[in-house]
Amino acid sequence: MPGARQSSFASLHDVELCSYAAAGERRAFGELVRRHGSSVRHLLRRMGAQAALSDDVAQDAFLAAFERIAEFRGEGTFAGWVKKIAARLYLRRLQREKRLSALAAEEGSIEEIDTGVGDADHRIDLDEALKGLSPAERLCVSMCYGAGLSHGEAADALNLPLGTVKSHVKRGLEKLRARLAPADRAVLEGRQGNG
Repeated sequence: MPGARQSSFASLHDVELCSYAAAGERRAFGELVRRHGSSVRHLLRRMGAQAALSDDVAQDAFLAAFERIAEFRGEGTFAGWVKKIAARLYLRRLQREKRLSALAAEEGSIEEIDTGVGDADHRIDLDEALKGLSPAERLCVSMCYGAGLSHGEAADALNLPLGTVKSHVKRGLEKLRARLAPADRAVLEGRQGNG
């Protein structure tokens, strides 16, 4: 019964699915793709990929993960593992297109984000806030916090000095905090006034 077998995969943990996939069970790997495909594509979009490119890179990442599924030991999450693969593939694609150097040069032309307090009802989501970062800051923050790479791993993947990556991450996080905090402060001030 194929339907019964498929539903049994839905109830398994990722590590168990990886074991089945390593043994050649493609439907088990299909369940992993179903579970984690959208989060991988979302990470790639946060890193700056357009929708079509994020779909392509996510597909390549899952193909690479399928080919190397026996290497997954369950020491971290499967989602984290495949996101690292996707982030590295995306960076390789950027390097091939020689866009990384353009991203670094572009950074100087990005204007600072307006951090003024806006309407309390207007909340800025993370994706919108990330768009306010320079491309290099967005890429470094997404790699370190979205894909789970260490600063050192991100520096290696980007072929940038460790200090540069740390600076991009620090500035990016400061801008995100400034951009996201005003709405939170306004909500808190409203609660304090009512109490």
